[in-house]
Amino acid sequence: MAKPLEGVRVLDLSHVIAGPLASFYLAQLGAEVIKVEPPLAGEVLRSMRDGADTDTPTGFAAINAGKQSLALDIRTREGAELLRGLAAGADVFIENFRPGVVARYGLDHASIRAVRPDIVYCSISGFGQRGDWSQRGAYDHVVQALTGMMMMSGEGDDAPPIKVGFPVVDVAVGMLAALAIVSSLHRRSREGAGQYIDASMVQASLMLMYPNACACLSDGTPTRRVGNRGYTGSPAADTYRCADGWLAVAANTPAQFRRLAGVLGIEALCGDARALDLAAFNAPNGFVVPNDRGYVADRLRQAFAAHSAMRLEAQLAQAGVPAARVRKLEEFLHEADASGCVSLPDHRFRQGGREVRTHGIGFVFEQDGGPTPAGAPSLGQGGKAVLLRAGLDGRRIAELERAGILRTAAEAPEPLAS
Repeated sequence: MAKPLEGVRVLDLSHVIAGPLASFYLAQLGAEVIKVEPPLAGEVLRSMRDGADTDTPTGFAAINAGKQSLALDIRTREGAELLRGLAAGADVFIENFRPGVVARYGLDHASIRAVRPDIVYCSISGFGQRGDWSQRGAYDHVVQALTGMMMMSGEGDDAPPIKVGFPVVDVAVGMLAALAIVSSLHRRSREGAGQYIDASMVQASLMLMYPNACACLSDGTPTRRVGNRGYTGSPAADTYRCADGWLAVAANTPAQFRRLAGVLGIEALCGDARALDLAAFNAPNGFVVPNDRGYVADRLRQAFAAHSAMRLEAQLAQAGVPAARVRKLEEFLHEADASGCVSLPDHRFRQGGREVRTHGIGFVFEQDGGPTPAGAPSLGQGGKAVLLRAGLDGRRIAELERAGILRTAAEAPEPLAS
């Protein structure tokens, strides 16, 4: 079965997470992705191997599966010329160096467009290609700090900043870049025109906080640190300690609040004018509005403390109130495996004698041909085939290898496990 992006060729100069995740999406959707990396040791994520003797550790393999590796020194005149030649036959070009770096080697948008006028060229950076801060370096937690994300988490204005516990901004900019690339390819198929995409970590961070950012820009609404409370502000959209753990609950509407109160045995709270704005509570639509938030929260804390989080999760789900016991990631993944509580794709591929397992790319197509049946390439794996298809002969490839400009590997990618 054909995949959506079959026939699309991508040259990817990016490294670490943001850019490689963008091209990972393209590879899993059928594109041919040629990962360009330094020939000596490859990109930096290959080094995060936790003592294992491999250049494809799990963190690297997970976001580079299905790609080919062209280990090429773009800092040399011969390497840059070779890459420009390959760009003439490419559809997409991705880079995530600091603005201005690729221009030194003649690999900027203008140079690539000169050899492929309809190229879809995507630059990923911390702060964007323009502006006084464009030359600053950026990492995920630094952008979280800059954009206010660290001050959205936690409880109270005096609490220390708290970052999201995983590289959320890196992942977000990779996903947004993939979306921008796919939409640009569609535009090119319709109009024949290429596109330049400026994707930044700052923009991705603001998109993750989109409702709050828009409220601030439009109405001057300041952000508040709400801890583990839900977005609506309902006192019953929060996370409460139970007898055997924590439970997140989202009783946002009066109807949900009534069901929650019934399960907890505190029905009287629904008619308590000290607790709730009863006019809003009895209106045909809207959210629960507290009159005395502290009083309501204290009543709820006492009620939750007397119940089991595990039992409440099931009871509230049965009653139509969204709720979930707080779990660790590994606990949820094990539970999903053991119980089938949610339907997740199960993709596995062989990688250096071991199995790498994923739950896909965040959605399932009815007709997509399944996951790309290959793991991540070792350094230089697939590069020789790429160059032979581009018209280089074996002698020239050998010369480039001897000069240290190129490195190739002969092994074939391992197929998916059945």
